[in-house]
Amino acid sequence: MYFDALSFLEDERDGFRAYEALLELTDEQLDRPVDAAGGWSGRDLMGHIVLWQEAALAAAKELAVNEGSPSMERIEAQWAAGGGDEMNAQGLARFRALPMDEVRSTFRTTAGELRGYLTVVPESRWIKHAEHQEYFFGEMTEHYEDHAKELRAILDAAAGLSAG
Repeated sequence: MYFDALSFLEDERDGFRAYEALLELTDEQLDRPVDAAGGWSGRDLMGHIVLWQEAALAAAKELAVNEGSPSMERIEAQWAAGGGDEMNAQGLARFRALPMDEVRSTFRTTAGELRGYLTVVPESRWIKHAEHQEYFFGEMTEHYEDHAKELRAILDAAAGLSAG
């Protein structure tokens, strides 16, 4: 549990930093499925991370001007009803259909935009609100930790592809 926004945002930034290595890969490396990453490609991982950052961004925008977040409530309800796999599948399909430069651009900017919005959300609405803090932690820092294995596998596969 965090007691101040700065600590949360510093930890989030540190957690996301490892993912920025994906931006150094070629388009070919990003599009290559990796068995050790559950069949995901770097593009898939980038899209998946951004999908949930976008969900958190929508909530942050709402909490910047309101006490609650209808989008957070909707997403949490859909997830609780077993809709997580469908939400993830739709997100993967969306990012697989985008041109790679758009995937890269969205990946490059979404996390920073989210951090920026969180700095203007009153702390009472997110960092000092246990449920909201848990939501943001889950969509950001914890989510990065959850997919560290896939990230490592994709980067290792890309290094092997470069060496080969």
